[in-house]
Amino acid sequence: MTTHSPDRQAFTRSAPVRLWEDGFAQDPYRYYDELRAQGPVGWAELAPGVPAYVVTERRAALDLLHDTETFSHDPRPWESTVADDSPVLGMMRWRPNTLFADGAAHVRYRSTLIDTFDRIEPHDLRARVHRAVRVLVGRMGPKGEADLVGEFARPLMALVFNNLFGLPDSQSDRLDGALGKMMEGGAEAAEGEAEFGGYVLELIGAKAERRGDDLPSWLLDHPAGLTPEEVTWQVFLTLGAGHEPTANLVSNALSRILGNPLYYSTLTSGARPVTDAVVEVLHHETPLANYGIHYARNPVSFHGTWIRAAVPVVVSYGALAHFAEQEVTSGRHPKDASHLSWSAGPHACPVRQHTLLIATEAIERLTQWLPDLEPVLPRARLTWRPGPFHRSLTSLPVRFSPRSPDQPGVPS
Repeated sequence: MTTHSPDRQAFTRSAPVRLWEDGFAQDPYRYYDELRAQGPVGWAELAPGVPAYVVTERRAALDLLHDTETFSHDPRPWESTVADDSPVLGMMRWRPNTLFADGAAHVRYRSTLIDTFDRIEPHDLRARVHRAVRVLVGRMGPKGEADLVGEFARPLMALVFNNLFGLPDSQSDRLDGALGKMMEGGAEAAEGEAEFGGYVLELIGAKAERRGDDLPSWLLDHPAGLTPEEVTWQVFLTLGAGHEPTANLVSNALSRILGNPLYYSTLTSGARPVTDAVVEVLHHETPLANYGIHYARNPVSFHGTWIRAAVPVVVSYGALAHFAEQEVTSGRHPKDASHLSWSAGPHACPVRQHTLLIATEAIERLTQWLPDLEPVLPRARLTWRPGPFHRSLTSLPVRFSPRSPDQPGVPS
């Protein structure tokens, strides 16, 4: 990357765009427009007093994601500048796992995840999803109404991931609650981080004493020789990254499907695959809206902005999707229509196929069980959970004809 001394204009910044405000959750696009008005890299706050650069232009994002010499994933220099009670630390604090590592350490951690998830056969993962859907439909089906966020998408991920990680269904609510608090980055973020950390520590402690046919046990026995502490933080990452964004992917897709009756009918009739709806969300309403966090190793000029060292540089996948959609709507087709929801470069998501399978199977199975789902509210009246990192519905109320799992004609 070409660097040079900053000129006077490079130091001039607008007031930071406050991504922690309540208004951001309901209308993030106004905030993205404010950021883009500053150029390819805007100036924002992730929490009160926690500034960050936010990349809103595709070329700049790709340059950042591929430039491992200029930028690092290690947050420790930044972490030393942040108050201990900062609500975003739960999502950004350094831990010895693949997300916060560079170079050889990153390759080592990443290889263990790829190898471990490769042991999960697609038919096995599909069966786990089907089982979880059956459990949840058994709870909500007879009522004829449900919240597809609180009663389906989020508990579904807790059931599936607990099953993969060797924990009983009874622990699902505990996992879901802890992750929800941590992800929102609000007043309860530290409590959620502590609860989730305790959850993972108990899990690894149990697996260290007695192995099972599950992901933590495979990580503990991987030839890379991870220590129990390293396995703990690999599991901390994969449980969090698997549960929360995938739950949002499912609920965001369902809200878009149900908000368009014609679209919904093509899916339930089989004329159009559910995969189309899931990919549409990844293009236009990505569930992990702002993350991919990097830190400049040294001060550097980057796409017209002087980047200070030890200040977060965030990729706004939500903004990239927003501006790509604007180009399509206005008749200007982007040069590259592919989305970056899986990130790019050496830190791109290593388990995207597993995520897609879980999301598509969950939606397909749900609509087979309950084919006449009808939204209670128009999509414009739905509300969104606060937090700078995600695009996550608060609830998705629906009604349908009551149905029970033992009723004739339901899926097996």
